[in-house]
Amino acid sequence: MIGLAIAVVVILYLVFVYNGLVKARQIAEEAWSGIDVQLKRRADLIPNLIETVKGYAAHEKSTFEEVIAMRNRAQAVPAGDVEGRAQAEGALSQALGKLFALAEAYPDLKANENFAELQRSLETIEGEIQMSRRYYNGAARDLNVKVESFPSNLIANAFRFVKAGYFEITNDADRAVPQVKF
Repeated sequence: MIGLAIAVVVILYLVFVYNGLVKARQIAEEAWSGIDVQLKRRADLIPNLIETVKGYAAHEKSTFEEVIAMRNRAQAVPAGDVEGRAQAEGALSQALGKLFALAEAYPDLKANENFAELQRSLETIEGEIQMSRRYYNGAARDLNVKVESFPSNLIANAFRFVKAGYFEITNDADRAVPQVKF
């Protein structure tokens, strides 16, 4: 009788831990989806921004090409590659910084209502990306703690739960303020 009670408690504990791991994984996946949505919104805004700036700074072709190339590179990263996406998005952010630096050299562009609206939209999206990134990294941390902590790590290993990668800038060059020379 005591052996049966112990077996029931152990089974209930295993179910409880397993369900906690599943929940943590689902939260991390949902959080990543939130980042992905914000990054898509930003990527969709970039062509409009480029077209607006082109009219004022047609000779800045290399900057436009770099922004488009970085956008395409970011969109080409496979959906589950958090580290690769973080690196590509960091490079895109740096290229966008160069694009906005161009506005300083063109007062008419800075005064353009369409450009100003696009810039405000991009700033809003950047803020939402930061909030989404913090949420995702918190969800990834919670999953990782469960995957690595004893005794839940025994169940995680048995059912092949893996740690989630953090969405962070790993390249110091991506953290640098862009240098623009005219």
